[in-house]
Amino acid sequence: MATLRRDGRVTALQRLGCAGLAGALSLSLTAPLELLTVLAQVGTWHCRRGLRSAALGLCRAEGLRALWKGNLTACLRLCPYSALQIASSRRLVTLFMDELGHISHWRAIMAGSLAGMVATVVTYPTDVIKTRLIVQNRLEPSYEGIVHAFYKIYHQEGLRALYRGVSPAILGAIPFSAGSFFVYISLDKIWQEPIVHFTPLQNFINGCVAAGVAQTLSFPFETVKRKMQAQSPWLPHYGGVDVHFTGMADCFRQTVKNKGVLGLWNGLTPSLLKIVPYFGVMFSTFEFCKRVCLYRNGYIESPLNYKLTPGVDQSLHPQELRELKLLRRENFEPRKSALEN
Repeated sequence: MATLRRDGRVTALQRLGCAGLAGALSLSLTAPLELLTVLAQVGTWHCRRGLRSAALGLCRAEGLRALWKGNLTACLRLCPYSALQIASSRRLVTLFMDELGHISHWRAIMAGSLAGMVATVVTYPTDVIKTRLIVQNRLEPSYEGIVHAFYKIYHQEGLRALYRGVSPAILGAIPFSAGSFFVYISLDKIWQEPIVHFTPLQNFINGCVAAGVAQTLSFPFETVKRKMQAQSPWLPHYGGVDVHFTGMADCFRQTVKNKGVLGLWNGLTPSLLKIVPYFGVMFSTFEFCKRVCLYRNGYIESPLNYKLTPGVDQSLHPQELRELKLLRRENFEPRKSALEN
């Protein structure tokens, strides 16, 4: 069993801002690996000679900036996605908790997965747009930007095109949750100590391992999703997809028939390579942003460390601490005499 504890010294808006900034920075730094993953999943011509050749060929054909195609869309998607996920997760965690406020790892992972599914469905059109921007030629673009891509896809292909591939995205949450749960129930056996005693480094390693296992298990659904997002009769070469299909089941069938079973895992290597830098940058950035917020709220002496401010009640929420400081200031300020007025 585990008790979910949230640092009440940071406001919800500050927490969302920290998460958004950390996510945007980690996405931007690992964007080339994400791009290579998507291109390999779709099966475009870039990846026929390996990932290194794909990156070099893309840079020669479209310039160095091509490695960050679709990254702006991914970053803009972070805030609404995170807000929806946090709101949904909070409600689901409350439903899954027992009378004492405890929740098991399995239920916590289930709550997180369901919250992720809700956020995925609502923000899914931005994921489709990101894929379309990645697979297009930057020098001869079919879409001039995010808004133009949304407008053009909606008017040419209809609303359903903005949700093409959402079924494998939802189904992929099942093996993803199972993989995460398998790792977390084995952590105490792997480290040979209780989970509550894990250090920050151990938790970081646990997160990377869980993400790697879950990503590997759910990757075939991710591959089919990307192919369905990219395929369009309105794009050159049907979006560059290496197989042609009529739906999700047919996409699975045609991929296995033409590329073999391992074709469902094309692009897994760059996807796994980005896990460590992605989580490393995200966690370190989030922690630093959190320290800045704690410093601004008055709980710590400096944003460079976690040294607590003397005389400050750390159990108070930010609004309560501000009100207490204001009350103290009013009580200790010398009142002006009648002669001064």
